[in-house]
Amino acid sequence: MNNRLVIISNISTSLINFRGELIKKWIDLGYEVYTLAPGYNDNHKEILESWKAKTVEYNLNRSGLNPFKDLKSLINLSNKIKEIDPDYIFSYTIKPVVFSSLISKQIDLKGMYSLIPGLGYAFNDGGLKNKIVNKVAVFLYKISLSNNDKVFFQNPDDLDLFVSLNLISKDKTVLVNGSGVDTEKFYNTDPQKEKISFLIMARLLKSKGIKHYIEAARIIKKEYPDVEFNILGSPGSGPDAVSLDYVKKADQDNIINYPGRVEDVKPFIAKNSIYVLPSYYREGTPRSILEAMSMGKPIITTDNPGCRETVNEGQNGFLIPIKNHKILADKMRYFIENKNEIVRMGKKSRKIAEEKYNVHRVNQKIIQEMNLE
Repeated sequence: MNNRLVIISNISTSLINFRGELIKKWIDLGYEVYTLAPGYNDNHKEILESWKAKTVEYNLNRSGLNPFKDLKSLINLSNKIKEIDPDYIFSYTIKPVVFSSLISKQIDLKGMYSLIPGLGYAFNDGGLKNKIVNKVAVFLYKISLSNNDKVFFQNPDDLDLFVSLNLISKDKTVLVNGSGVDTEKFYNTDPQKEKISFLIMARLLKSKGIKHYIEAARIIKKEYPDVEFNILGSPGSGPDAVSLDYVKKADQDNIINYPGRVEDVKPFIAKNSIYVLPSYYREGTPRSILEAMSMGKPIITTDNPGCRETVNEGQNGFLIPIKNHKILADKMRYFIENKNEIVRMGKKSRKIAEEKYNVHRVNQKIIQEMNLE
C-alpha cells in the first residue's frame, strides 16, 4: 500500500493555484494524496481528481474567533483525518495548521509538517481587536507547533518572529522562497515601454495598498494623462475592505481601469509595463509579484515582510515605505521618465524568478525536508 499524505487548506482554490505543482509531484512520487478543504466547488474537485488526488471536505469557520464553531471544526477535521489514517500531514494557514498539529498528537504519523504562508491580520498592527487576535494566535501556535517535524516559512521575518516568541525551535524551521512560480506558464514577455501602464492584482483591501495605488495614480494622471493604471481583484469584505463605490468612482473619473476579477491574469500582466503592490498586510511572499517577475516586469512594492525579499533595490524595481502614496508616485514617475529602465529591470525580474522562485526548485526543497524521496 502506498503511503498516504494529507494536505489541509482553508480554501480549495489555493490547493490548485498555490499547491498544485506540489500535489502533482507527490502523486508522481507514488504517494496517495488526500486534499482536505471546506466548500469545494465541482470544478475544483474535478481538477484535483484529474490529478489522481482524493478530495475530502471538512467544516471550517475560516475567519473569526467563535470557540464553539472552532471546536466543532476541530472535531470534524479529526474524524476525517482518523478515517484516512495518513502517514504524513502537510497543512497551511493558521486554523488548518493549529487544528491538524493538535490532532497529530493523538495519532501515529511518519511526519507532521506545516507551512506558514504569511501572518495576515493576526500579526498586523491595529486596535484592541487585533491585539486580542494576536494573543490568541500566539497561544494557539505555541500549544500546537511542538509536534511538527518541520515548519516551513516563506520569509525570514516570519521565521525569526516565531523563533523569538518561542513558538518553534530554530532547528525545526525551514525557509522556502514563497510558493514559487511556474516560469513556463508565466512566460517571459516583451517590455511595454511605449505606452506605459501600471498593474496591481489584489483583493480590494486597504492593507493591500489599493487606496495608496489609486491616490498615486491621481498624482501621475495630472502630469501624464495617457499613462494607464489597472486593478485586478475581487471586492474585499470586513473592516479592511476598500469601498467598491470608491474604486468604481476612480474608474469613472478615468484614474484607473477596474475590470474586476479575472480567471487568467497572464494577458493582463503581459500588456502592462510595471507591477505594483504597496501592501502592508503580513504577506508570506506575494504570488502576484512572482507571476509579474516571471513575465519580465519591474516591481514596485513595500519594504514589508514578504514583499521586500522579491526586490533587489534598483535592480529589478524599488522598495517603498508602507502607506506612502507620494513616494509610490515618485517611483512610478521614474519609470515614465526612464523608459529603458523598464527593459533593464524587467530582464532582471525574469532572471530572479528563474533562479530563485522557480516552483519546481521550491517544491524540491519541501520534498527533501519532508524526506519523501
